Amino acid sequence: MKRPAKTDPVVTEHRRAAAGAVLRAAIVTASDTRTPANDASGDVLAGGLADAGIALVDRRLCGDDVAALTHAIRAGIAAGADVVLVTGGTGVSPRDVTPEALAALGARPLPGFGELFRALSYAEIGPAAMLSRATAGTLGRALVFALPGSPGACRLALHQLILPELPHLVAQLGRRG
Repeated sequence: MKRPAKTDPVVTEHRRAAAGAVLRAAIVTASDTRTPANDASGDVLAGGLADAGIALVDRRLCGDDVAALTHAIRAGIAAGADVVLVTGGTGVSPRDVTPEALAALGARPLPGFGELFRALSYAEIGPAAMLSRATAGTLGRALVFALPGSPGACRLALHQLILPELPHLVAQLGRRG
């Protein structure tokens, strides 16, 4: 799906002004089975962030547990992350609790992210896209994106949605720029 061109001069100026900001990120992998050696989705996110010039200030694995996830997300923000990318725990299994962790933290929802992610995902994988509870929100001046645990889904979300708007989003939150 091709991104529509934006011609609004205010939006264009906001994006231009935010483009020079140095951004920092944290990655949290929610899994009871992944290890640093087999965290393919975390590796996809780390590589994409590095390629975009975004500093990785924290990376950790934690169990599929609301308390562990809230602790890991808070730790990423405390480490100075402008954005925390959580991979895993967004499906429909009873163990998938990442959206609940964001709610427990009081994240202010960004519903457009999940809507756009599922639309793009549908174009790639078909009706199985409806099983994703990918979501995003803000916690103070930080962004948190809850992504599926598959490397392909992380790649799609990062390159098609997150990276193109991240400097603008961070600037809008008043953290940088």
